[in-house]
Amino acid sequence: MNGADIMVKCLEAEGIKDIFGYPGVAIAPFYNSIYESNIRSVLVRTEQSSAHAASGYARANNNEKPGVCAVTSGPGATNLITGIATAFADSIPLVCITGQVNSELLGSDVFQEADITGACESFVKYSYLVKDVTDLPRVFKEAFHVASTGRKGPVLIDVPIDVQQATVKNFKYPEGVNMRTYKPASKGNAIQIKKVIGELSKAKRPIICAGGGVLLGKGKKELLDFAEKHSIPIVTTMMGIGVVPTNHNLCFGMVGNNGKAYANRAMNEADLIIMVGARVADRAVSQPDLITKDKVLIHIDIDTAEIGKNAGPTIPLVGDAKVIFADLLEMELEANYSEWIDKLNEYKKEMARVRKPNPEYVDPAEFIKTLSSKMDDESIYIADVGQNQIWSCDNVCVRNGKFMTTGGMGTMGYSIPAAIGAKLGRCERQVVAVCGDGSFQMSMCELATAKQHNIPVKVVVLSNGYLGMVREYQHFTYNDQYSVVELKGNPDLEKLSAAYDIPFIRVTKTDEIENAIDKFLASDESYIMEAVIDPMDIVR
Repeated sequence: MNGADIMVKCLEAEGIKDIFGYPGVAIAPFYNSIYESNIRSVLVRTEQSSAHAASGYARANNNEKPGVCAVTSGPGATNLITGIATAFADSIPLVCITGQVNSELLGSDVFQEADITGACESFVKYSYLVKDVTDLPRVFKEAFHVASTGRKGPVLIDVPIDVQQATVKNFKYPEGVNMRTYKPASKGNAIQIKKVIGELSKAKRPIICAGGGVLLGKGKKELLDFAEKHSIPIVTTMMGIGVVPTNHNLCFGMVGNNGKAYANRAMNEADLIIMVGARVADRAVSQPDLITKDKVLIHIDIDTAEIGKNAGPTIPLVGDAKVIFADLLEMELEANYSEWIDKLNEYKKEMARVRKPNPEYVDPAEFIKTLSSKMDDESIYIADVGQNQIWSCDNVCVRNGKFMTTGGMGTMGYSIPAAIGAKLGRCERQVVAVCGDGSFQMSMCELATAKQHNIPVKVVVLSNGYLGMVREYQHFTYNDQYSVVELKGNPDLEKLSAAYDIPFIRVTKTDEIENAIDKFLASDESYIMEAVIDPMDIVR
């Protein structure tokens, strides 16, 4: 048995059924071994997409196991970095395997050598450069443990080709992990939890701000049960969309500079904020001082480094959202927040955003409302980056399904490969990727991946001929001096769809939306829909 065989055996021991990647000589021994296994290998068209697809796969499966990708050395590995950084920013568990040149040649600047562990240092939770074949079982066991526990994230394993080719007599996969320097805690401090109840009993205007960490920590049910038990309103960050159904009577939308005005007002007027699974980053909270001034701030997070980094909490509480809210549910709390809820409902009516769309085009807000409301109850909606993302966040209808996007890094081109991964991981779910014509062209090559591997994904392109978010920024900041944002030379999507042998439909007016979406969603195969929107429309 050689090192490559061991790598495959390790993946099998972890229950991995699918990986995404792009082979090359430095990773060829691994791909030769995996050919003989039952693990399905999906060939993407560019290495960055392998990480995005692995991310979609992991997220669609509730992050039960890390997504896995494998690429070759040099440019293969460096192309992977953006996908790794995207997963790191959103705390998505991945195990990323890279081939490397011969161990004895490391540091010699030989063909396709890149110090990938060094290059990824700030974008991984942990990384390994394996120099001894006998270390592979321990390294893989640790990598899966680190990626999927505590604050989840990507782990990199760099394996030189000679290590993949080296032979051993016996293979034994470790039963457990004992890393002296890595002991993530999940249970919150009992005294701090009692303090939370004490502060809630005194509060008049509490609010829960839920971030993506609630979903990662599988605490969605416990948080919602607690909020419903005591009638506490909920707002979310972008990554927290889906923690609570968007039509729930306690849901008051997304906060932040692109969020709902009434959600931000709720945060400003609250006298107690429970910030859970959120980093207090600039897109959600542009002025951290405002959530600590004359307020009680309770910050719950699995990562101690995030608590107090951007805003000093009154009560810091380290632990897993699921465990902490399960404990909170067991405690007695006498409180009545009905007046506060009534006030927030008034704000919701008074401050609802009123659009005046151009009747000559498709209204993207109405399009997304209609699309998401017609999607299956447990469907997966994946937004790319740009205006499409903000329109999606503002108008999407999420019930028992998932809303996925890249919030921390904001990586264009994420949605199509992530949709491929999500559909492969949950083939019974309806999966729709929504992107702009800019982000679509960053990963449209992955349509070939979907076709080759018979993975039916549906893609919506909101087409306006511009890099819309940047154009909008230039509109407000540079008085309509549009520099390098017009997308001239865009492909004809009908002809492009035909080239990939994928059905296509185009809508140009809002009154065409409903019938087109019905046809789009009814199909069991991949489908591309282009919605032509006003190039000068804005999301603010």
